[in-house]
Amino acid sequence: MIDGANKLAEVCRAVEQADRDRAVSLLTQDYPFIPLENIGRHYTALECMRVFIRDGFIDRYSGKRLIFPATLRALSLLFPAQFPFHPNWKTDACHFAYYELSPTIDHIVPVSRGGADARDNWVTTSMLTNAAKGNFLVEELGWHILPPGNLEEWDGLTKWFFRQDELANFRTKSSSVRNWAEAARKAFAEVG
Repeated sequence: MIDGANKLAEVCRAVEQADRDRAVSLLTQDYPFIPLENIGRHYTALECMRVFIRDGFIDRYSGKRLIFPATLRALSLLFPAQFPFHPNWKTDACHFAYYELSPTIDHIVPVSRGGADARDNWVTTSMLTNAAKGNFLVEELGWHILPPGNLEEWDGLTKWFFRQDELANFRTKSSSVRNWAEAARKAFAEVG
């Protein structure tokens, strides 16, 4: 790994010595700017559910338990004032649990850094942790990939959702909830 502080100290010394060419050379060769490409990947709910189930609804970077998205939305439907949701996730109108506990997929090695857009490069993480990781490599942050959770011990409150959906029929109240519910049923059927 590059010691950026020492490289920039060398660049600053070159500037002090009025050696702009050396400063440019140091930056170009030893600490180059490499623009990241944002590919804007979007996953289907079914793709997400397969990864969430594989990972046991655990944030693979922090070990924190995560909640099935339809469960979070069901709680917002039941308690709109106490557990608000905003379709654009506005921070002043959406409960913090959506950032902290909603699962999403992250590329272990970002595609912008040469990682594959493939299931073996995907892990479950929270929206908050995903935002913190950004386009960094796990090693650059001093993080580790933790083992998957045990789905028998924690299912992200998916079974709770299905039991409550039988009573309240949340699927008819939100297309997002319906989409997640259908994806969860298919993904769980695949694993038996």
